[in-house]
Amino acid sequence: MLSPQKSVREAIVISGHEIDSIPDRPAVFVLRAGTSAPYLARTSLLRRRLKRVLRMIGGEVDQIEYWLTGSQLESTLLFVDLAKQLLPDQWRRITRLRPPVFLRVTTENEFPRTLISSKFGRGMTFGPLESRAAAERFEAGVLDLFQVRRCEENLIPSLDHPGCMYGEMGRCLRPCQAAVSIDEYRGEVKRLEAFLQTEGASLRESAESARDAASSDMRFEDAARLHERVERIKEVQSRSGELARPMERLWGAAIVGSAQEQSLSLFVMAGGSWSGPIEVPIAETVGAGQSLDAKL
Repeated sequence: MLSPQKSVREAIVISGHEIDSIPDRPAVFVLRAGTSAPYLARTSLLRRRLKRVLRMIGGEVDQIEYWLTGSQLESTLLFVDLAKQLLPDQWRRITRLRPPVFLRVTTENEFPRTLISSKFGRGMTFGPLESRAAAERFEAGVLDLFQVRRCEENLIPSLDHPGCMYGEMGRCLRPCQAAVSIDEYRGEVKRLEAFLQTEGASLRESAESARDAASSDMRFEDAARLHERVERIKEVQSRSGELARPMERLWGAAIVGSAQEQSLSLFVMAGGSWSGPIEVPIAETVGAGQSLDAKL
């Protein structure tokens, strides 16, 4: 789950004595009593859950606020938004929301490197990836395709730097030992970023062209080696999953049920952030003779 919607629609507010008038439907609700911190929860049966909670606390509440919801997505986004507003110091524990995992190409050092993070920062952000373990497998595969450093130190190149085994194996350009210039190293980093931006196409297409040229020249051993590289590139890219991409290109939509009758809710994800819902009346769509797809 990524950034939730940025605003909360107006709640329905009642007193504790009016509980029998509340519908038994999915909702998010807040209980307020005196100076105590508000109690926030979500449920699939609002009236039954409220009665159970009131029995447990053994007392009256000053006010009940609730928001009827039409889908699990709407409940989750609303619940997270309210938790951030009402309980800013506890919202992560209350929501139990697993933070998304990204692969970042960080530019906080003049010799950029990759890192796995759940936070945004300077440089390119690619994701979300399925889990930290999946992100680690994807990062390892990507670094096998490029000669970008794997060390985490704040690098200061020096001829006396001891280097590492990746440099000795020819799998790093060894910027730590000043074996390349800043511009040469950043050129390799840009190739890595292009790989992520194009979902592997930038590297795969060049390898396929080289393979086809070798095959046409009857250099079959070279063609076989390049074919293996093409397959390796495809395999590495497949590790990212279907959803992962540069964050500015993470767009999508969800059409779900609505708390309002004869309506659907449209949520839009733009650049990794959810917005909505936009209510789409079904009756108007049918009456106008226009398909729902066309109206959306």
